[in-house]
Amino acid sequence: MTVERSTIQVDGTDVHIEGHGDETVVMIHGWPDTWRLWDAQVEALAPTRRCVRFTLPGFDIAQPQRRGLPLDQLVAFFARVVDAVSPDRPVVLMLHDWGCVFGLQYAMRHANRVARVVAVDVGDSGSPEVKASQTLKQRWRVAHYQLKLALAWYLGSGAGDRMTRQMAALQRVPGNPATVCASMNYPYAMRWFGALGGLRHALPARPAWPTLFIWGTRKTMMFHSPQWIAALEARPDCRIVPIDAGHWMMVTRAQAFNAALLDWLGVEAPSQCSG
Repeated sequence: MTVERSTIQVDGTDVHIEGHGDETVVMIHGWPDTWRLWDAQVEALAPTRRCVRFTLPGFDIAQPQRRGLPLDQLVAFFARVVDAVSPDRPVVLMLHDWGCVFGLQYAMRHANRVARVVAVDVGDSGSPEVKASQTLKQRWRVAHYQLKLALAWYLGSGAGDRMTRQMAALQRVPGNPATVCASMNYPYAMRWFGALGGLRHALPARPAWPTLFIWGTRKTMMFHSPQWIAALEARPDCRIVPIDAGHWMMVTRAQAFNAALLDWLGVEAPSQCSG
């Protein structure tokens, strides 16, 4: 089967649409990634679903003027993307890292436009419950790398780009290092220094939709709390899938990730799916 592909623009951002089917899956990545993070998932889903993905505003190194968006504007951008690609039906959101943080804000403000959520490795990050579940050493590690990235955002290209790529290498990011740049770090500047209006208006993350939560167990720190897991376990329409992997398991463990994803979505996993 030939997969249909098209690209539209929303607010100057390329939005890539691939696949067939009545259900639309909107994929939102995090740091320091681009729309290509989801290549293996699009390959698995495109025969039965429309897959929509884009690079977050401010994250595209090819853009001559890269700028981040305040939270409200970012949520409004997501709303315009969803309305453009699926005006008549709610969508499935598939989110990772900062894509979880920002995507859940969209879902909570536009609940009627979201059918279900796939949240990857980040749940109620930033909540008092997550902080309470971390040791002092883990809190220091979080502050150490996030403050460095926030500083790199203020430094901008040059020194900021170098700092960001060094941190990506330390974190063993599987993507192309040539696409990593300091402008991707504005979410950390928002969290720590209130840049672009900060996150003070962010709503507490609640699993209010049927949710598949996939998380990597091979990490020194977690971005969800025991309370987040308990809230999901209490709902029959939610599922939790731990995978023996790090933060980017959709790339490093694509076969296991896609099997869990396709099973929850009710799609038979294609035999050619590779991990």
